[in-house]
Amino acid sequence: MDEGDLIYDWNEIDYSIDRVKSNHPHDLWFDDETLRDGLQSPSARNPSIEQKIELIDYMEKLGIQKVDLGLPGAGPFHVDHIDSMLSHMGENDYQIRPGCAVRTVVSDIEPLVDLQAKHERQIQASAFLGTSPIRQFAEDWTMEKILATAESAVSYAVDNDVPVMFVTEDTTRSKPEEIKEVYSRAIELGADRICVCDTCGHVTPNGVRKLLGFIQEEVIPDSGAKRRDIEVNWHGHQDRGLGVANNLAAYEAGADVIHGTALGVGERAGNAPLDQTLVNLSLMGVIKNDLTSLNEYMTKANEYIEVALPHNYPVFGEDAFETGTGVHASAVIKAMRKGDNWLADRVYSGVPAGDFGLKQIIRIGHMSGRSNVIHWLESNGYQAEENIVAHLFEVAKSKRRMMSDEEVHAAIAEFRKA
Repeated sequence: MDEGDLIYDWNEIDYSIDRVKSNHPHDLWFDDETLRDGLQSPSARNPSIEQKIELIDYMEKLGIQKVDLGLPGAGPFHVDHIDSMLSHMGENDYQIRPGCAVRTVVSDIEPLVDLQAKHERQIQASAFLGTSPIRQFAEDWTMEKILATAESAVSYAVDNDVPVMFVTEDTTRSKPEEIKEVYSRAIELGADRICVCDTCGHVTPNGVRKLLGFIQEEVIPDSGAKRRDIEVNWHGHQDRGLGVANNLAAYEAGADVIHGTALGVGERAGNAPLDQTLVNLSLMGVIKNDLTSLNEYMTKANEYIEVALPHNYPVFGEDAFETGTGVHASAVIKAMRKGDNWLADRVYSGVPAGDFGLKQIIRIGHMSGRSNVIHWLESNGYQAEENIVAHLFEVAKSKRRMMSDEEVHAAIAEFRKA
């Protein structure tokens, strides 16, 4: 049987993504914001420098192209951490490209000038500035002030050979004419990277497409630049639960770099989850990264940052590939007994566990069938004797939740003593 005949994919019906490579500076890249924007979560713990370096090791292994190392303007402690991470990246000849978030003030950019000289490599300055009317009103800003602020910071960075990504905060609630004015001025001054932000998690996928279309079809050409010479970044948040959907929409709309964080850690409801974005783009065939270590990265992020990892979190939650329901488990077990891992990974799962360093797990509980019990026993080195199967089946039916492996082992030991 041809594997392609076993799954009819409605995702591919009358659907294509037309991405003209010559219009873009490079293939689709990712920018991991875990160690900067992610750590702004009220619940986040700032990892030790050793732990941050280990997380960067995973980013490199996963083929992530860019990383935000922190906010140097937050003080000497943060600059020291950034310095140590840059040393590690240089010593190991990492390909991942470093960047730092900076306010659009010269004092935030000055440390990057020194760090670039010390490490002999460019460090992207992600210079952010709010542009939405509501932010302007709250801050008593005028467009004249915004433009003057941008001009001072961007000019200083460009004059000191610091690459600039000009970031408009709350772009998704900003007026078209004001977005155009500020991006055009930044590009004129030498910023060759811009970042479109859904800072408050406001936008829907349709809004993403409209906004990025406006940026690429009007803002960039009217600024006198060619599309392929400007790197367009997309940065989303989770306030409406649309972070991943918006990331996918941004890719389809032509973004060059997609931002995100491990497990979606970040302020309020969090940033767009980078892990789920990578999973979906991999399954769509857009990227070919080896993601078998992605689960390890998420486990470490959960441990070091103390961001929540719910049991039902997609792909990387404890329950994601576990089943104890009789009918479902039976189908998976039958696939396993055919010796077909491809089939077992897909017969009751929209995500193949093996692609991400994981596997299907059969549990025993109150909704299990006898096949669950037999499979568990055989998988854990026991003979599936009828009396033990019958006993475990009876015990499982009396439980109000799935049994842990320890509970099953204990139930077997107790039965044998009787």
